[in-house]
Amino acid sequence: MPAPHLSFEFFPPQSLEASFRLWETVQTLAPLKPDFVSVTYGAGGTTRDLTHEAVTTIGKATGLNVAAHLTCVNATRDETLAIARSYAEAGVREIVALRGDPPKGQGQFQAHPDGFADSCELISALKGLGAFHIRVGAYPDPHPEAANGDADIDWLKRKVDAGADSAITQFFFESETFLRFRDRAAGAGISIAILPGILPIENWTGVRKFAARCGARVPAWLDDAFAVAQRDGREELLATVLATELCSELLDGGVEHLHFYTLNKPQLTRDVAHALGIVPEPALENVA
Repeated sequence: MPAPHLSFEFFPPQSLEASFRLWETVQTLAPLKPDFVSVTYGAGGTTRDLTHEAVTTIGKATGLNVAAHLTCVNATRDETLAIARSYAEAGVREIVALRGDPPKGQGQFQAHPDGFADSCELISALKGLGAFHIRVGAYPDPHPEAANGDADIDWLKRKVDAGADSAITQFFFESETFLRFRDRAAGAGISIAILPGILPIENWTGVRKFAARCGARVPAWLDDAFAVAQRDGREELLATVLATELCSELLDGGVEHLHFYTLNKPQLTRDVAHALGIVPEPALENVA
């Protein structure tokens, strides 16, 4: 079986210490030769400038293909497209186009009066620029705002019709969750690549809270497994085994590309890649 394609998500630093952590993460994972890396956009557009700086800096310093997250939150159409054009001028060729989470304290997403109403409008406008490969979000477990079981497939189809080139899913805990979603999408006529989002579990308590907010279903056996692992001091070992097994099952199911949510903590993601048989390319030595 050929080695899978990889990609990694980072988030922009908001302190000097976080900047060092991001750079360590990039240096640790870059030798795995990802197809692309992405940099997130803070809730409510709070890291807009930081995201732009991180995207351009990583691209220039490493030569990696960097995808910039872009959302509809707290910006006019003109402001959002100006950001997109600045990315194009900086050599960025991929954008992850998302509606975005509402600002803290705002219960539901509210479009800016002069902004994009939803992700489909943003995707369509970006497609009109003709400068980007456009990646979008997908939800193998129902999105918290989904009206019914088919809504997430319907939304993904709308995104494809608007111009999406590929999709990255929210994280999930069991391979069947993704594989069923992929097959349902194919049955709905969706032919773009759908990349499974993998979240190695660095901290179970934090991940469980995150899952509750984003609608990812938590199987009961995971609670039991981490309760035992916490008691025995083997959480990191369990996390590595679980993520490796999840990825192996996805590859056995025909998946060719794995997208890792690194949380700017590279060791667990690197260990999973190594467990899958993916090793860094050796550095070229200088020859006199």
